[in-house]
Amino acid sequence: MRAHDVVLFGATGFTGGLTAEYLARHAPADLRWALAGRSRSKLEAVRARLATVDDRLSALDLLVADSGDPASLKAVAEATKVVITTVGPYLTRGEPLVAACAAAGTDYVDLTGEPEFVDRMYLAHDRRARETGARLVHACGFDSIPHDLGAYFTVKQLPEGVPLKVDGYVRASGMPSGGTFLSALTIMSRLPAGARVAKERAAAEPRPAGRFTHAPLGRPHRVADAGWWAVPLPTIDPEVVRRSAAASERYGPDFTYRHFAAVKHLPVLAGGVLGAGALLAAAQVPPARRGLSRLLAPGNGPSPERRARSWFSVRFIGEGGGERVVTEVSGGDPGYDETAKMLAESALCLATDELPETAGQVTTATAMGDALIDRLTKAGLRFHTL
Repeated sequence: MRAHDVVLFGATGFTGGLTAEYLARHAPADLRWALAGRSRSKLEAVRARLATVDDRLSALDLLVADSGDPASLKAVAEATKVVITTVGPYLTRGEPLVAACAAAGTDYVDLTGEPEFVDRMYLAHDRRARETGARLVHACGFDSIPHDLGAYFTVKQLPEGVPLKVDGYVRASGMPSGGTFLSALTIMSRLPAGARVAKERAAAEPRPAGRFTHAPLGRPHRVADAGWWAVPLPTIDPEVVRRSAAASERYGPDFTYRHFAAVKHLPVLAGGVLGAGALLAAAQVPPARRGLSRLLAPGNGPSPERRARSWFSVRFIGEGGGERVVTEVSGGDPGYDETAKMLAESALCLATDELPETAGQVTTATAMGDALIDRLTKAGLRFHTL
């Protein structure tokens, strides 16, 4: 029997701290969980803060581990059922823990939005995880739970056995932490490498027999009934949705998902596109990239007051078999408060709920589906049909 149900690695970081506080307030009383990180003194400070929420947590186990020390990560993976990690950028710091979990048969969740990292982990560790029974579930935060589970929720309300098309429209307010900003710069600086790895994965990954799944970029357009302008949003989310569709016949014989950012006013959209283009260009130049990375230091993030004003909504328009359905997933601060909630509830779901038999690199919809929607609904996110 393993010593712990859940271990949180990276508890001393900004999002890791929020995730620890969420677990302190919402984990079942009998959950055996622990904190892990490279500095024992910083872990002790986090534990002391958590003890003000629940004095029983003053005895919470602390595990010293470093992303650069594979032996320490092996010890963490072998000590628990599920590992949560908030230590990024994942592309440079994440693989040793994935490898340790795949080898130990330990379930793994993270909040990465880095497509190249996810593809590399599939190529390197999916087979071993399938052998040991480990479930490697990436993108368990705002990337990509609202989109993946929202598309799944929408598909379930459409006819079975027919081609289906779902469009997702993302609206959000919030600001990034230093770690998220650094991850975004890393992604932008490595687009050619990411494209090569994506091609390698596409060649290696089995395709569903007799079924087709698509995630095209889409085109800018006006959503007349909502009064929005929409532009394609090339994040990791469409590929996550497509992989969920490939894993389940419920998405129909031919499934298409398109992903958009939506705003009410065209000048706002134009400004966002220009800003993203400027950031992308700067990320290609090392001195500019280093300068930008200093704007938000990792470990820092928005204040509680700023997070309290933040929100998100993702609207889905699904069509198939002559029917049309409109759904929405919505919540509060997308990048931090709600991401911590989604990440923690994903780990609790894997650790304690009755779930389908899966292994290897799987999506949230494939691994947890209805059970995770139920958890997140009880935790305050809204999944509803419009």
